[in-house]
Amino acid sequence: MENFNKLIGSSTPVLVDFYADWCGPCKAMAPAIQEVGKEVEGKARVIKVNIDKNQSAANQYNVRAVPTFIIFKHGQPVWRHAGMIDKNTLEKQLLNFA
Repeated sequence: MENFNKLIGSSTPVLVDFYADWCGPCKAMAPAIQEVGKEVEGKARVIKVNIDKNQSAANQYNVRAVPTFIIFKHGQPVWRHAGMIDKNTLEKQLLNFA
């Protein structure tokens, strides 16, 4: 949890993809998340958090559905979306905070 808090505490925006291995929509979103990560490199970060292995982080940020995407800046959530979302919208939201 300490490492997670350090990652999201950055002045660089961080998109956190809260997912689960058993989640079909999460698997469908995985290629788009990888692409967003590559396209925002140097301006923002993208990390994936498995809610089954990191229940404390999921609980702390009230993640009740997967996938849930939360953008953090300086450790604070500044945007969130539950459910599938298209790659361009996700990237645009992330870069709004860069």
